[in-house]
Amino acid sequence: MSSIKPQISSSFSYETQEEVLDIPPKSKPLLIGIPKEIAFQENRIGLIPEAVSVLVANGHQVLMESNAGEGSRYTDNDYSEAGATIVFDKEAVYKCPILVKTAPPVEADLPLLQMHQTIISPLHLTAVKKELMVQLMAKKITALAIENIKDEHLNYPILRSMGEITGSAVMLIAGQYLSNFNQGKGVLLGGISGVPPTKVVIIGADIIGEFATRNALALGASVKVFDNNVSRLQRLQNNLGQRVWTSVLEPKILAKQLKTCEVAVGALRNDFGRAPIVVSEEMVAAMRPGSIIIDVAIDRGGCFETSELTNHENPILIKHEVLHYCVPNIPSGFARTASQAISNVLMPLLVQVGDLGGLSEIIWQQAHLREGIYLYKGALTDFYISAKFDLKYTDLNLMITSRS
Repeated sequence: MSSIKPQISSSFSYETQEEVLDIPPKSKPLLIGIPKEIAFQENRIGLIPEAVSVLVANGHQVLMESNAGEGSRYTDNDYSEAGATIVFDKEAVYKCPILVKTAPPVEADLPLLQMHQTIISPLHLTAVKKELMVQLMAKKITALAIENIKDEHLNYPILRSMGEITGSAVMLIAGQYLSNFNQGKGVLLGGISGVPPTKVVIIGADIIGEFATRNALALGASVKVFDNNVSRLQRLQNNLGQRVWTSVLEPKILAKQLKTCEVAVGALRNDFGRAPIVVSEEMVAAMRPGSIIIDVAIDRGGCFETSELTNHENPILIKHEVLHYCVPNIPSGFARTASQAISNVLMPLLVQVGDLGGLSEIIWQQAHLREGIYLYKGALTDFYISAKFDLKYTDLNLMITSRS
């Protein structure tokens, strides 16, 4: 059987096919709602008046509940002059297609939320409840966790800013409670000629630990930093541009340093779940009377065995003659600065959402933002929440690719 060779006709012409490009949709105006937070001691607001004026100048509408900005010392008049519409009806704000909040959604929000709404707010993984998540899924909500927003450099800008505020605030708080008037030991953090500097132990070398170290050194304190990750300790040294005393978390060394320090800061966290307890009650009992523990990991259980949740109104508890400052959400105590930091990220993001025609479009074109999405049109796209509550997980990348 003879094989037939393929032949190409000279009359047949080949042409290159046109490249099919993804045509971006037209920009569309957004209607953004900012409710007044009812969460305990949540004083921040997601958009400051200057940010609202930029959004309004870009053709968007901002509907705001009266007095939503009072915790950050912004008045209704500030927002009204920026172009926001002030309303007294919370339900009217919750009818906006996009909600911007600085506290996670709670059960009280559920009756007010609309079908297919977009919520931009914190998530607080440790406080998430299954019933709430199920009802958000039923309402086909799309939810973006602000602490998980990544920029194009794969950093977490809001999480970092809140860490910077917390780390900077820690030493201000320590200085305040070391005074005689707050039952402290009556010492300054340092910098006085001829007087030995105050000893500060910082457990955790991430952003909070770095800024706490930076501020303690600036005030003249003697600082010793512990972490269970050598790379973090190396990065801390490099970022500070100077050598500081560092150690891995070895219990005997840690106990020895705690025994002679005036300030101990707990800033060690796990990515998920409870913070590790690295300081036992026995170690705390051996600390000097009048010294202070500031446990900034308290929102995830705390690093000190003796830590118990306190609040901004009653921030201190005393155990073994040692002051414990265990207030969660420290940035809310510096709400105006924190609001400016959050707004610096959310305002440009919302402008982009409008320019690109919606949140679905921006996460289609900018993959780094997808990590912040934990609900997409009612589908649960966060694997950790899915595993925790045994709820169906959906891969966001597959949903985006199918453009559903």
